Amino acid sequence: MLLISASLARQIVSVSSPKPSGRASPHFIVVAPQASRYVCAVHLARLRLRDFRNYAKLDVDFTPGFHVLLGDNAQGKTNILESIYLLATLRSFRGVGGAQMIRHGQKGYFVGARAVSETEHTIRMFWSSAERQLTLDDQPVRRLTDYLGVLRTVVFCSEDLQLIKGTGRIRRRFMDLLLSQTHGAYLPLLQRYARALRSRNALLKQRAPDEQALDSFSQELARLGGGVLKLRHELVPRLSPLTRLAYRRISNDAEELRLEYAPSVQGDLAVELAKSRARERLFRSTLVGPHRDDLKLLLNDKSASQFGSEGQKRSIALALKMAQAEYLTGLAGAPPILLIDDVMGELDAKRRGGLLPLLERSHQARGQVFMTCTEETWPAELGRDLHRWTVQSGALRSGS
Repeated sequence: MLLISASLARQIVSVSSPKPSGRASPHFIVVAPQASRYVCAVHLARLRLRDFRNYAKLDVDFTPGFHVLLGDNAQGKTNILESIYLLATLRSFRGVGGAQMIRHGQKGYFVGARAVSETEHTIRMFWSSAERQLTLDDQPVRRLTDYLGVLRTVVFCSEDLQLIKGTGRIRRRFMDLLLSQTHGAYLPLLQRYARALRSRNALLKQRAPDEQALDSFSQELARLGGGVLKLRHELVPRLSPLTRLAYRRISNDAEELRLEYAPSVQGDLAVELAKSRARERLFRSTLVGPHRDDLKLLLNDKSASQFGSEGQKRSIALALKMAQAEYLTGLAGAPPILLIDDVMGELDAKRRGGLLPLLERSHQARGQVFMTCTEETWPAELGRDLHRWTVQSGALRSGS
């Protein structure tokens, strides 16, 4: 199996990726490749866990369709979803590092899976503070692009509210992950930008930076940043109508939801970098560029974060994730695996019903949906097609 070093992990961290919490070393960070390779739904046929969260050992088979994980809080429902998301993206949607996913008292965790589409793939990964191992079909993953897209997922969870309430970093990450899933050149471009940014910031932190070296990195930053800006500018007008339609489906409000890309520079990035040089010396950091951009969420042209009600913010968060799933489905020709983490109980009947078209399309394409609930709060229309599972103290038992 391939040992993925911390240095390689750092190389593949996006400029807007979250920092792992705690003392964990950099975790796996990958995203899916160009979606045109996939023409039918991929489903998780088998999941294996060892010392992952509160699961000492789990071996379970899943069919395509709707899977509902029922149980009280803190029994391990979300941990199942987290492990599936980890298989797809090699990161946790909870924003934690690998150390937090190891079962208490153990040194590492193992997550394995069998993914089925036109072909069948076997995934095995092991994580500890000392090493990381990843294989695909019993072969070491030597290039992460060879692994990307084996599973594609979209997660719906309470943390999604941070897309509206949180900082621009969270919304940049949302754009970056979606672009990386759908545009093969984006992630390498973003990685090169991040490396140039780190080098330029290191120079700015020096008491007397080398002006020639600073100019060189400024030129590199402007060139790479221009590519990032271009692709983000192209994404948002395509995503905005999908988000607006999703918001109409789930909200009783008459307000129009609109997404607007808000770059930190309006003109030429090279010119803006030169203009900000004096301020940058003061702050010892690069003050303009794609790493300072944002995605505006507007209700009737007003900031949703500032003027939206709590219910409107929940609807917008749900609409963004629905749009993400629709966007990926349109490009791939098949739906991603949907992971819905205990959000049904937080939504009224209209918002829950608004998810039905997305869930029905997944069903028609023999896709897969995993939902966690503490009680039966899913749309009644799905009742006939559900696979029920009971989760209790790190154990999973089929209910139907």
